[in-house]
Amino acid sequence: MVFLEAEMNSNVLISPDQLTPQGLLLQKAIITRLLEDIANKKASKEHGYFIAITSLKSIGDGRVRTLTGDVLFPVSFSCLTQKPTKGEVLTGTVERILKHGLFVKSGPIEDIFISEKMTGDYKYVPGESPMFLSAKHSKLEKGVSVRFKVVGFRWMEADRQFQLLASLAGDFLGPI
Repeated sequence: MVFLEAEMNSNVLISPDQLTPQGLLLQKAIITRLLEDIANKKASKEHGYFIAITSLKSIGDGRVRTLTGDVLFPVSFSCLTQKPTKGEVLTGTVERILKHGLFVKSGPIEDIFISEKMTGDYKYVPGESPMFLSAKHSKLEKGVSVRFKVVGFRWMEADRQFQLLASLAGDFLGPI
């Protein structure tokens, strides 16, 4: 996956019980809250998956919310992100096998589907532990590491993640 460093802005909300006269404790509370907010967001359509905050650029002046007493701080920071791109080759682990294809997990992406039509010469073999078997006797079963090519992807706003469609058809793709 492509790693990007993105300049981002966010508003961090600090509750009154975390406000102290010591500036360093306030800065710690802001950074901690920013990290929690980024972890809860998980990803965005524009930037991809949030991996790590690399630097804190600035913390603006706080504005007090009159109803709750919370203070809203505008924060500018750099964040390392990971975004899938069409045509790139990734590795992952087979999570589930169905008659119509298999699901793979790769890094933060949990929803990668490889259709039976995109598996090349692999054929579905039903049973207690279903698998895909090729003429060369290599197996695609749960827990196997595979190299695959991204054919397409879409952003799912409700789940805040990307869904990928992938293929095993091609040179040097398949079980590792």
